[in-house]
Amino acid sequence: MSLAPAAPRLGRWLGTERALLVTMVAICAGTALRLIPSATGLLGGTIVIGAGIAVANVLLPGVIKRDFGSRIGLMTGLYSMSLSIGAALAAGLTVPFERAAHTDWRTTLAVWGLLTVLAVAVWTPQVRRRAHQAAAGTEAQPVHGLWRDPVAWTVTVFMGLQSLGYYATGAFLPTILTNAGMSQSLAGLMLSIANLLGIVGAFSTPVLATRGIRPAFLAVAAAVLTAGGLAGLAVAPVSGAYLWIVLLGLGQSAAFSLAMLFIVLRAPDGGSAAQLSSMAQSCGYLLAAAGPLALGAVHQVEGGWAVPLVLLLALLILQTVTGLGAARERYVAAGQRTPDAR
Repeated sequence: MSLAPAAPRLGRWLGTERALLVTMVAICAGTALRLIPSATGLLGGTIVIGAGIAVANVLLPGVIKRDFGSRIGLMTGLYSMSLSIGAALAAGLTVPFERAAHTDWRTTLAVWGLLTVLAVAVWTPQVRRRAHQAAAGTEAQPVHGLWRDPVAWTVTVFMGLQSLGYYATGAFLPTILTNAGMSQSLAGLMLSIANLLGIVGAFSTPVLATRGIRPAFLAVAAAVLTAGGLAGLAVAPVSGAYLWIVLLGLGQSAAFSLAMLFIVLRAPDGGSAAQLSSMAQSCGYLLAAAGPLALGAVHQVEGGWAVPLVLLLALLILQTVTGLGAARERYVAAGQRTPDAR
């Protein structure tokens, strides 16, 4: 996410639609680079792909805020769900496709790039439709004081904490289960189930938040579900594994989609949403990156998983507090109530 802070500026310079098109082309180019049979091609292509994804992830909440003001919950749910579906499909189908097609892993990974080619074809008409607005200078101006705004920091910390818990749990979930006596194949299946359930939580939570159920309640519910799953893993990881995975899958995906929804709701316009998205994702994922490292370090010291899981449970308290703060109906860099929040 090192390019995330530059994404809003790129959007103002090129126009949001053109900037998103550039990210798609970059992902196509990175996919092609990874076909080169060398470590340089693999590393360079991966960096280019990562840069494109980082910039696109920052700009898309701004598009939702700008173009779908009356359907923020639905569009945020679809956006969050698409991220979960993409990750689940890539993880679950890449190896089976490689074996079925009798090809090498480079070619198999390149096949996923065809989806980006399709995205370019679909998105190009949007660029043409919005070209006159960019030429007229109608892109939103930068928001001043965002990095000193308490609302922005509340959204950012919530984003970081839920991401930290998700990545830390996902990195070690199969190991936790296998150390408790579960077979490796079944432990891998548990992780897949959690990812599939994440599709449900990612889509439904923003929709519910804009259809009468308060985001504050959903933030608490997401933490409670996640806490139940973590506590179960600490006490009876194998005997209740299916229940703990259901709780984790629904709770963590609900928290992620809420984080994306808060970015949209707490911004007064599309440009502000892009800037808040840049701040929340760059700082939030930087915090999240420490999760697997810290959890692994504690496990090495303690020799078990009880203490690391208890630490994740403790972080859920702070996640809940920041979630309640982010759910308050205020705009960033302004003392206004948001008319589209619930």
